[in-house]
Amino acid sequence: MRPPARPGWEQSALRARAGLTVLLCLLAAVPAARAATLIITVQTVDGRPLPGVVVTARALDAPARKPQPIRAVMDQVDRAFAPDLLVIPLGSTVTFPNSDSVSHQIYSFSPAKRFQLPLYRGTPYPPVHFDQAGIVTLGCNIHDEMVGYLMVTDAPYYGRTSATGAWSTEVTRGRYRIAVWHPRMRESEADLERELTVGETDHAELTLRLTKTLTPAPLSERRHSWDY
Repeated sequence: MRPPARPGWEQSALRARAGLTVLLCLLAAVPAARAATLIITVQTVDGRPLPGVVVTARALDAPARKPQPIRAVMDQVDRAFAPDLLVIPLGSTVTFPNSDSVSHQIYSFSPAKRFQLPLYRGTPYPPVHFDQAGIVTLGCNIHDEMVGYLMVTDAPYYGRTSATGAWSTEVTRGRYRIAVWHPRMRESEADLERELTVGETDHAELTLRLTKTLTPAPLSERRHSWDY
């Protein structure tokens, strides 16, 4: 005797369940991308750790992945930018409030972004959009001692070295191009670019030593985050 036919909805459910089982088996057969810790250390020409260095890492074996834009803030406090150096992804915006007791007039003549915010206090201007990668140097037309920097990058991995001169991040296995920048470096970014392969170990390390001495720090009582 032939068994009764299953209802249409039950047959569809069985086919869907079988398809899901096959998909899960296929996914289980694909090895997951293993993560590793990438550690970059930057030293001065005499081998001392250099804090505050901007480090970027780009994957060479994978499709380019751009970081998500962010909304950042660079304030003005006690006649100084706070913070005085920001690293932001390409396409980000930055608001420049003036929380100081005096007015400021912010400007940049850098090719990556030219703009000016006429004399103001508080937050009268909309955020500034940064749509070109590069270094943006900021100043104040009223207070010459004020200086700040924005590093606009399209690298998916970026950050700054700590007091020990080191920066680290989690990456997948593969080859990476590493670049560093510091306001007092005499070398260009291209001078210190290196390639590094993250292999089967759980971490990969690279130490970069400057080939030239740093430019002199400004003669000022105020210390900057990049002063050494």
